[in-house]
Amino acid sequence: MASDGILLGMGNPLLDISAVVDNEFLHKYDLKLNNAILAEEKHLPMYEELASKYNVEYIAGGATQNTIRVAQWMLQIPGATSYMGCIGKDKFGEEMKKNAKAAGVNAHYYEDEVAPTGTCAVTVVGGERSLTANLSAANCYKAEHLKRPENWELVEKAKYIYIAGFFLTVSVESILHVAEHAAAKYKVFTMNLSAPFICQFFRDAQDKVMPYVDYIFGTEAEAKIFSEVHGWETYDVEEIALKISALPKASGSRKRITVITQGRDPVVVAEDGKVKLFPVILLPKEKLVDTNGEGDAFAGGFLSQLVQEKSTDECVRAGCYAANVIIQRSGCTYPEKPDFKPSHLHILA
Repeated sequence: MASDGILLGMGNPLLDISAVVDNEFLHKYDLKLNNAILAEEKHLPMYEELASKYNVEYIAGGATQNTIRVAQWMLQIPGATSYMGCIGKDKFGEEMKKNAKAAGVNAHYYEDEVAPTGTCAVTVVGGERSLTANLSAANCYKAEHLKRPENWELVEKAKYIYIAGFFLTVSVESILHVAEHAAAKYKVFTMNLSAPFICQFFRDAQDKVMPYVDYIFGTEAEAKIFSEVHGWETYDVEEIALKISALPKASGSRKRITVITQGRDPVVVAEDGKVKLFPVILLPKEKLVDTNGEGDAFAGGFLSQLVQEKSTDECVRAGCYAANVIIQRSGCTYPEKPDFKPSHLHILA
């Protein structure tokens, strides 16, 4: 049974502003589907346009927070998860606090006095999404918040830690502080590649943290960019997954496991010099509502079983289940209770 505060997440809390738009809107703001970027000057009018012209939903989001919420939902044990990140002192920040509490997550937000709560425009066309994050307050997280006794207590309590790669753009100091603690105390430290631009433009920060990572999640596109920037000269996802697993580790207590999702194609898991492939749950196109949060949900489902010390096979199956539920709904939302049943999984290779 998972214990109180067993899983801790740290990341960029963002209020998702989600709307179905058209290709013309994407073109106007130079957006691509199945992509995640940080907002530039040219994107800023988009948030107001979405709110005024489209049927918008507001959902508490941000990659790590999504993953932690999904893990909490899968576990159904109040207080099993906790979360830290920075919000503003405003109505969106209050919305975020309310949402985390309702989800059963023990959230300790750092509240910035000046910057507004971060937002993410989720623009959806034909069920596929484009994410544009305006970090605002999320960008203001400081390591001193982490070091306060009431917050560090969450780190001490956690046996598993998850941080999306997006947090590398905000506080590498905080990530390393927690990662070093995890290595020293034989805890499980997990991260996500998160987006091609993280692998491209934040490579130095990513490389600094990678030795501490016990489980690394990513998509096929992220894995290929990771390979490219490291000069590996291969786009073969299985080969890349093995190479990432074999990168040096700070702690010899456990080997790194790489988990790469490939949309409708099998999930690639590289562990101990071998690759296993796991089939995903295929969804008819007409049932697809919105792919926003799909990867976050996969990680959340996976972690919900990992913290219960289940096999990698079972973790992947739970990840696929959670992702399948989320893409049939708008935003990273879920029904009241999961109907995931533990069972034996057939492995392709």
